[in-house]
Amino acid sequence: MKNDLSRQWMAEGFVSSINGLNAEDVAGSYFNELINRSMIQPVEKDCNDEVLSCSVHDIMLDLIRSKSTEENFITAMDHQQTVTGMNNKIRRISLRNGGEEHGVMPAITSESLSQARSVAVFRNAFWPNLLGFKYVRVLYLEYPKSGRLDLTGICGLFLLRDVKIACDYNTSLQLPSQIGELRQLETIDLRWSPLVSIPSDIVSFPRLSHFVVPKGTLLPDGIGSLKSLHTLHGFDVSENSINNIECLGELNNMRDLDLYWSRTKTLEEAENRMDALRSSLERLSHSSNLKSLIMQNLSSTPLVGWSTLSPPPRHLRKLDLFGCVFSRIPKWICQLSDLHRLVLRVEKVVSSKGDGDVNILARFPSLIHLELQIEKCPEERVVITGSGTASKSAQKKGSSSPAVAQHSKLSST
Repeated sequence: MKNDLSRQWMAEGFVSSINGLNAEDVAGSYFNELINRSMIQPVEKDCNDEVLSCSVHDIMLDLIRSKSTEENFITAMDHQQTVTGMNNKIRRISLRNGGEEHGVMPAITSESLSQARSVAVFRNAFWPNLLGFKYVRVLYLEYPKSGRLDLTGICGLFLLRDVKIACDYNTSLQLPSQIGELRQLETIDLRWSPLVSIPSDIVSFPRLSHFVVPKGTLLPDGIGSLKSLHTLHGFDVSENSINNIECLGELNNMRDLDLYWSRTKTLEEAENRMDALRSSLERLSHSSNLKSLIMQNLSSTPLVGWSTLSPPPRHLRKLDLFGCVFSRIPKWICQLSDLHRLVLRVEKVVSSKGDGDVNILARFPSLIHLELQIEKCPEERVVITGSGTASKSAQKKGSSSPAVAQHSKLSST
């Protein structure tokens, strides 16, 4: 994944700010340059044709392996290999086992790993002693087995900057109750892990930029202190405190906000929480460069969308509010001139002239992907011409085709 590569480059110091661009943007430009030179191959793209993940051709992979061995850049091992008799210490190591049927990995001496800066363990039966990696900056762990996974040892990895954990949902994942010593942490990615108790002192990390937790995770109060946050995924509006919802408005560097509503609440409580969220988004509008906003409703609680959002986050490129129901297409959306992707759910659309709902959609200059669910079938056929205007024609009420979108780049549902 592009994000994983970029964050690893930054954590190891390969990328830094240049000419006013922050390190994350520089890493993105390097990634794109590798794509343009065909050194890596694109795999997954978004609706705006931006590459999200990549692979390496077999010929390029052989070259990478050869150069890595020659310069002792990275050591890759599977169940058939050992690390013995090496003249150089291991700087970066990737461990992969074909499964438990192959047995445990061969012993690796603590001396050979004492200088390791990056450790990746992919679906391994072998599990290294984390305390032996005192200089590690990047730690990627895949744990395929059910049972208990104790990661309390990471609290001693004082230079750790980037940690990503993926494990079986039947695994009991235990983090240390206090990890305040990890002051260098920039990325915590627990997306593919079961629910886990987040240490309370995590809100004191001054450099934390990317924080991804499983859906339904309860975060400690005080997330407004994480001023460096660019990415927050898995924030549960129904589980977290009102205080934390309000604190979202203090995260002025936020770029990518992925929200969930996982638990059924009373209508009054849902309204209070949605009001707090609306207030936070309005505060973010004044100072942040929020590019992506997603809200998913996984419960039976009906979430009413905001008729007003003043001002909205004007730099949004991706807006997915399918978890909320709007009475009509809100007029504030027309201020989002940078939108590439819009996912919306409304009770009805009105195709009147001027400020009609369909005309709002027709005015987006950069819109490429549109998903619009209309609860009530329009009485008239609606056509989005792509020229900034909408036309309408008579259609029998109850017809199975309530809306038609026409645009050279537009996909619709």
